[in-house]
Parts: sequence; structure tokens; C-alpha cells
Amino acid sequence: MPDEASVEKIPLAAWLDSLHELIGTASGSPLTPDEQTALLDIARIAAHGSERIAAPLSTFLAGVAYGALPSGERAATLRWLAERLET
Repeated sequence: MPDEASVEKIPLAAWLDSLHELIGTASGSPLTPDEQTALLDIARIAAHGSERIAAPLSTFLAGVAYGALPSGERAATLRWLAERLET
């Protein structure tokens, strides 16, 4: 098994582009930086407010619920959700 430190990591933008390509265009437009920030906030809030496993599950549920929104609305809606979870 290779040492984790010796494995070359793929830059985030390239990783997300590859993932979006694999998922297909039915998944909507790629994540914007604002959407990425909001999703990471949701994950952080979930991980600190519940069990760590709540982070990926919460971001998945947010994606299912809001993924079909137009790109401009997704970021605002995800920020709204993060704000509600933090209160």
C-alpha cells in the first residue's frame, strides 16, 4: 500500500471537473466557488453539531434538494441553509 504522503494529490478544481464529467451534464452546471464555500460551511456545521458522518450526508441532501436550481440561486440558497443550521 503506498504511503499517503507519497501519493500525488489532484488539485481541487481538476478533481471537481473530473467528477462533474463522470456524473454527466444531468447534474447541472459545475460548482461555483460560492457554492463550494457554502457546502463546506454546511459540512463544517454538521460535523461540529452532530456526528462527523453528518457532514457528507448533509451536503448530499443539500445537493439533492437544491442541485437543480439555476447556478445563481444555488449559492444563495446554500448560504441560507448554512445560516439556518448555524443558529
